[in-house]
Amino acid sequence: IKECESYTFFSSHFFQQRVEIHKLRQGENLILGFSIGGGIDQDPAQNPFSEDKTDKGIYVTRVTEGGPAEVAGLQVGDKIMQVNGWDMTMVTHDQARKRLTKRNEEVVRLLVTRHSLQKAVQQSMMS
Repeated sequence: IKECESYTFFSSHFFQQRVEIHKLRQGENLILGFSIGGGIDQDPAQNPFSEDKTDKGIYVTRVTEGGPAEVAGLQVGDKIMQVNGWDMTMVTHDQARKRLTKRNEEVVRLLVTRHSLQKAVQQSMMS
């Protein structure tokens, strides 16, 4: 019973993390090295990273190995709450993409919400 109680405690435990990504210049382009999913115009039931299937947030769906986002510590499954101080909790997928890829910004400062380490460890032990 005690194990179940601790699992329940950790299953709802999230923490916030600040991530600063320095874009990589490739010719004319500035590369972040990650992909996103979600948005208020998307079907939240299709989002594999949200526990609440009504959550229309923006989530990190892919991080390029060795890219700027990975170097900065961004992780697949992170929920993006802010980009350079802009609220990202109620934006469309396209609005989020545009906010992240502004040409005049070489540094992107994210505030993300992430599952606790304990939950990640328990999930890997269960699978």
